[in-house]
Amino acid sequence: MANAQADGQWYPPEWPERIRALTDGTLTPVTPKRAATVMLLKDTADGPLVHMLRRRASMAFAGGAYAYPGGGVDPRDDDRHVRWAGPARSWWAGRLGVDEAGAQAIVCAAVRETYEEAGVLLAGPTPDTVVGDTTGEDWEADRAALVARETSFAEFLDRRGLVLRSDLLGAWTRWITPEFESRRYDTWFFAAKLPEGQRTRNASTEADRTVWTTPRAAAAGYDRGELLMMPPTIATLRQLAAYDTAAEALDAAPARDLTPVRATARLVEGEIVLTWPGHDEFTKHIPTGGAPA
Repeated sequence: MANAQADGQWYPPEWPERIRALTDGTLTPVTPKRAATVMLLKDTADGPLVHMLRRRASMAFAGGAYAYPGGGVDPRDDDRHVRWAGPARSWWAGRLGVDEAGAQAIVCAAVRETYEEAGVLLAGPTPDTVVGDTTGEDWEADRAALVARETSFAEFLDRRGLVLRSDLLGAWTRWITPEFESRRYDTWFFAAKLPEGQRTRNASTEADRTVWTTPRAAAAGYDRGELLMMPPTIATLRQLAAYDTAAEALDAAPARDLTPVRATARLVEGEIVLTWPGHDEFTKHIPTGGAPA
């Protein structure tokens, strides 16, 4: 369970010990796994809402924290047979800073995980259409097969006669889990608008609650210490709060900087200073034998 802070920043109790081990050279960082997460938006009279889920308290990574649908890249997400619409893989490779196979895998992971965890599918029968209602026993059977890795996303799209709509995604930011974490992810965050006719549901076994909320309301809950979140979640909520519609946010996505944000820890005058470049609000000062301040 994470330590309680004045705000809702997720802070695991083992961090100080692991940070000290990293700074004295006794901790070897694990290689981060590529992942993707999607900030689903829908417009209301009060501005755009974003879909969030609360991770079960029993989860080893960020238990109890609010997050967006997402997860790790599946080895089959770079299958060359994935039906594709929108910008070419070469364009996505340049945008995401990876090779073409990696770009397809990351985009596929974003679309697949959104379907697995929220029941929302960014795909359609043609390059300019999107499926409507994705509820029902047959859709649920397909979703369950994807979750169990009994079928690949490419196979699912082929059987359904669907193409992945990469043009419905806007790459927003990229965060890499700190080197001192035992579970590390290199995560690309995307924005997307909820397709017409579809609706979210809590389809994830990893979540015990889902909500549609304005970014400002969620950020206020974090500031009061009521909602637990990891730094990239609250950072992106504050960024989304600047937009009056989902379309405005998506229009802004192509110009956003995707330079990875990664925390650094250093020893300064007997204490560990933990910082996230460009995000001063997350800075923590950790006495060599105590809790963060």
